[in-house]
Amino acid sequence: MIQPAKARMNVEWGNGRHSDEFDVQYNPTELSLDKNVQLAEVNIPGLDAPLQQFVRGQAEKLTLELFFDTTESGMGVGAESVTAKTDRLYQLVKVESDTHAPPVVTFSWNHRFPGDNLRFGSGSQMRNSFKGVVESIRQKFTLFSPEGVPLRATVNLVLREYRTLEEQLNQLKLNSPDRTHHHVLGEGESLSGVAASYWSRPGEWRHIADENEIEDPRRLFAGTFLTLPVLE
Repeated sequence: MIQPAKARMNVEWGNGRHSDEFDVQYNPTELSLDKNVQLAEVNIPGLDAPLQQFVRGQAEKLTLELFFDTTESGMGVGAESVTAKTDRLYQLVKVESDTHAPPVVTFSWNHRFPGDNLRFGSGSQMRNSFKGVVESIRQKFTLFSPEGVPLRATVNLVLREYRTLEEQLNQLKLNSPDRTHHHVLGEGESLSGVAASYWSRPGEWRHIADENEIEDPRRLFAGTFLTLPVLE
């Protein structure tokens, strides 16, 4: 008989100085992953619809429901409280004294976790786990011993994606400044902001102004089509 893979939690305490790893008691029956991006509409007179300009991605969320039960060890006097298992999750929304923030958590099940088959065009953001910070937790106790000890519980957990700036830049594999790019200027955008977005060099905005023959960078209009030149 093949043993089912166990879902696991890995908790990084003190900015990763030490970790705590444990299995959930019962594997979840459902996982919910939510990912959105923020778009801005660029209104150009005469067009049938505004242009859609990508602004940034938003943090992905993982939602799962876990079940815990300690009735196998008895339900009478001296019964084991289910909080011995659920408190390991509940502490994940508590602020650490060292970091002044909740710990970073990684949820994993097996190597076929959603996201391990992303296409090449998605950079190298393939994954086999979910790393995040617990955004919310809800405990519901459904069975008690005659002494009032909780014996069964359902825990609803929401994790918000966590990745450092360095991790994201390495995973995205954004095009380098030695390639030509094109950009439609959005409402309120500046040349320095565009240079930072494509090259991570806001001070290179003059190259964009020269390439597009912009004499006054303070007078920009939404919908302007820009060519971003190659940077040496």
